[in-house]
Amino acid sequence: MGVKKFRPVTPSRRFMTVSDFSEITKEEPEKSLLEPLKKSGGRNNTGRITVRFRGGGHRRHYRIIDFKREKVGVPAKVVSIEYDPNRTARIALLQYMDGEKRYIIAPEGLKVGDMVMSGPDAEIKVGNALPIERIPEGIPIHNIELVPGKGGQLVRAAGASAVILSKEGKYAHVQLPSGEVRLINVKCYATIGQVSNLDHENVIIGKAGRSRWLGRRPHVRGMVMNPVDHPLGGGEGRSKSGRHPCSPTGVVDGKKTRKKRKPSDRFIVRRRK
Repeated sequence: MGVKKFRPVTPSRRFMTVSDFSEITKEEPEKSLLEPLKKSGGRNNTGRITVRFRGGGHRRHYRIIDFKREKVGVPAKVVSIEYDPNRTARIALLQYMDGEKRYIIAPEGLKVGDMVMSGPDAEIKVGNALPIERIPEGIPIHNIELVPGKGGQLVRAAGASAVILSKEGKYAHVQLPSGEVRLINVKCYATIGQVSNLDHENVIIGKAGRSRWLGRRPHVRGMVMNPVDHPLGGGEGRSKSGRHPCSPTGVVDGKKTRKKRKPSDRFIVRRRK
C-alpha cells in the first residue's frame, strides 16, 4: 500500500497522486451484497438544496457492510480485500463457516486467508470484534458502537483508530481520533485494529475534474455572487458591503452550532479542543 505519482506531462499531472491499490485482491464486488444507490444532489425530501455544491459524479453501487458483527462465535475466513467507492477505507469480504458472506471494514494488516471472529470469547487479534469490557486498555480499536447492538458508528474512516484509556463500572473512557475522550458503555462492541488505507490522507486530487468524479461541484464564494443569490453579493468591484461573513440564508458564520444542552454532553469527558 502506498501512493503513486505521475510524470508531469500536464500541469494537473504534476502534483496529482493516487493510491497504488496494491492491497486490493479482487476487482469485482460480491453481487449478493450490492444495493442501488440513488444520488440526492444535495437535496432533501422536499427537493430543496440543503447541502450546496453536490451533484454529478460517477455511478456507484452501495456495498452492504456488517457494522454489527452479530454472528457471535462463528469463525469467518477473509476471502478478499476490496475497494469501496462509498468510503475511504478498504473493505474485506468474509465467508463464515456456515457459508454466509458479509463485508466488514478492513483493518490494517488483515490479509486474505486470515480467520476472524466476533463475540466475548474471541481472542485479541486484528479483525476480531469484542465487547469493550473484554478489550485491554491501550489497544487500537475501530468501528465502535454508541448503543449496544446498534452497530459501529464511530472510527470508520481510513487510518482512524481509538484507544481505551480506562474502565469504571458501566462505562469506559475512550479517546477518539479527534482527541475527544468519551464515555462508552462497556457492553458496546468494537473491532481490534486500525482502519486500513493509511495513505488516504496523502492523496492529492490534482485537478478540478477529479472532484467532479466524486460528486463535488465547484464551491463558489458568496462575495462573487449577485445580490439576489447571497447577502455578500453585488457591489462595484470587490465589496463585502461592510458586513459580517454569513451563509446564503444570512446566518452569521463561525458560531458554534451544537445545542447548548444536548443530552449526550454528559458522555463527553474531554472536548476535542
